[in-house]
Amino acid sequence: MEFSSSNASMPDPSTALRFDGQVAIVTGAGGGLGRQHALALALRGAKVVVNDFGSGSKTPSAADVVVEQIRAAGGEAIANNASVTDADAMVAMVEQAMAQWGRIDILVNNAGILRDRSFSKMDLDDFRSVIEVHLMGAVHCSKAVWEIMKAQKYGRIVLTTSSSGLYGNFGQSNYGAAKMALVGLMQTLALEGVRYGINVNCLAPSAATQMTQDLMTEDDLALLTPQSVTPGVIYLASKQAPTRTILCAGGGSFAAAHITLTEGVFIGDIPDAAEQLLERMAQVIDREGEIVPGEGMEQSRREINTARLRAVKS
Repeated sequence: MEFSSSNASMPDPSTALRFDGQVAIVTGAGGGLGRQHALALALRGAKVVVNDFGSGSKTPSAADVVVEQIRAAGGEAIANNASVTDADAMVAMVEQAMAQWGRIDILVNNAGILRDRSFSKMDLDDFRSVIEVHLMGAVHCSKAVWEIMKAQKYGRIVLTTSSSGLYGNFGQSNYGAAKMALVGLMQTLALEGVRYGINVNCLAPSAATQMTQDLMTEDDLALLTPQSVTPGVIYLASKQAPTRTILCAGGGSFAAAHITLTEGVFIGDIPDAAEQLLERMAQVIDREGEIVPGEGMEQSRREINTARLRAVKS
């Protein structure tokens, strides 16, 4: 199979990550990152549901165009033009895939919109609409495939987060909130899915797409091609994928982001605890010896153990 994009070449067949016999759903796949993800998965043998709502009444839709590209190259794909904000429509999309191919192995939650404005000027409807597409859209799709993946004892779910959620970005309070919420969703779904062979990860991409074209210079955008991000999705969708990883990708570079917990200090339940905290904040934020907790309760266990240890010593 060959496409007229830079996805057209394949690595050494003996080491290539392949998806033969597997079925993938990619949302927001009519253009940009989603299109590249769909094409790359198909190139490597996956049957692909190409979902995209951004086409309006256009015929053929953007999703249809991507499907035709895949089919013309010898691959298998079907289009779905429903919005990820419609939970019932996402259930129907999953049923469409099951009727066609009988299984779902991979879900790439990529659909997204921007409604950038400073928080002072942000309309609450714009805040909600971004949350609905990015966060609830991923929830709807993940919920629709979850029981299928559990029954199969296998699944790969990729959630698209962002550096705006991890670190903040001026004018993107809605987008940042949605994207960081996806990290929280990933953390818990990964814990719940591990016994069923469902690995759940986040991708934080930097890419030149319709969503980012007004945010960077042309020279910068030229370096951040969507296809340079897609190898991250290929890895996170593969049988060798990790779970509970936040993979950052852009311009051919890959890194991991972590939510860490510092060693901190013990002050105790005393009248001047706030004042002591003020004095000792440098110790609290000192990153030497920080850890990445295996689950949320690890914070509480550490606090309880420290309190008990101090009580014994006193």
